[in-house]
Amino acid sequence: MAGGDAVTGDLDDESYARAALTYLAEPADRRLSELIRVHGAPRTLDAIRSGRLPDAGRAMPRAAMQRAMERWRVRLGELPTPDDVIGFRRSGIRLIRPGDPEWPGQLADLGDEQPYALWLRGNADLRFSCLRAVAIVGSRAASAYGSYVAAEFAASVAARGWAVVSGGAYGVDASAHQGALGADGVTVAVLACGVDVAYPAAHTELLGAIAAQGVIVSEWPPGRPVSRLRFLVRNRVIAALATGTLVVEAGERSGALNTARHARDLGRRLMAVPGPVTSDISAGCHRIIRDWQGMLVTSAVDVVEHLSPVGEPQALLPAAGLAALAESAPATPQATQRRPASRRLARPAIDRDDLDLESAQVLDAMPGRGAMGTARIAQRAGLAPGTVVGCLGGLASAGFIERCEGGWRLRRA
Repeated sequence: MAGGDAVTGDLDDESYARAALTYLAEPADRRLSELIRVHGAPRTLDAIRSGRLPDAGRAMPRAAMQRAMERWRVRLGELPTPDDVIGFRRSGIRLIRPGDPEWPGQLADLGDEQPYALWLRGNADLRFSCLRAVAIVGSRAASAYGSYVAAEFAASVAARGWAVVSGGAYGVDASAHQGALGADGVTVAVLACGVDVAYPAAHTELLGAIAAQGVIVSEWPPGRPVSRLRFLVRNRVIAALATGTLVVEAGERSGALNTARHARDLGRRLMAVPGPVTSDISAGCHRIIRDWQGMLVTSAVDVVEHLSPVGEPQALLPAAGLAALAESAPATPQATQRRPASRRLARPAIDRDDLDLESAQVLDAMPGRGAMGTARIAQRAGLAPGTVVGCLGGLASAGFIERCEGGWRLRRA
């Protein structure tokens, strides 16, 4: 297949080549990244198929490239056809690559370890969700305290319009996802296997809920099983997607500490929840605070304040203020009894007249019917996108609007 020619339908050469390369190479392969950067993904795929060694420049010795080529060619029998990739779309699995509208630009901070492409399953837009996102990670063998803190913090930040990123595992990860879902927030699960693989199997229902309300992400193609090394490799993506990383419980040698190290090296905000000095699963958190200059946090308010842009705390006020108003608004016993918890905000919890000016402008910009993306809402409201993001979270918390496949829409009464 010659580079630059259309493959089939609306699947172009670049997208197909990057999809194929996720089958041939493990993520964060610097040899492959070098070839893609120099030659592009389609020509790199052609070279691997033919076994011909392209010139990668001085950065890669020919002998090293030959060994890498042999490693990739072992998996040529696993390559999907273009029709296979299109078929995944029909089953609800989509592929995004650098340059696509949904691609999170912050992944470029990973340099040569940036994903070649990402496979997604779910209704949320990944790029938009990660404009304001906090990673909440911790021990799989979480204590009751750790599970409670993870769920409580996740629910609180989600109610303020922040997405919660985690790894879909037992313990703290599961509690973080559940907390965000319980607050009707968006959560992102970054897996160490294909997005269609339920791992752990006990989380089949949880992963389904995440896909319905958020998005599941993987660098590995559909059907690929987990392995121990893949958990460590995916941690850099969790750290890169989020504005900051919060570690709830972690031992001295744990995957959560590995994620925290990536966050530190990427220059992301790093936070940790303290635990008992006698607790082994809090030793990693204490190390983050003591040696890595991580911030000690004891509430979701601490987290949001730490992640707010310096000098721009007002960007968070609409979401936080509206959430507080929604929580303090009186509710009739009849309404509480007749409506399930997930729908108690179906009618706005505060009066429209109580909105701050910017939130009122955003609400006025919402379409009467259908949905609208954030950029278009910002244009219609005449406000900066960052301000609109904060207002949208607050308006959603108060029950005026809701997130949907097309962006945001007025919430149905």
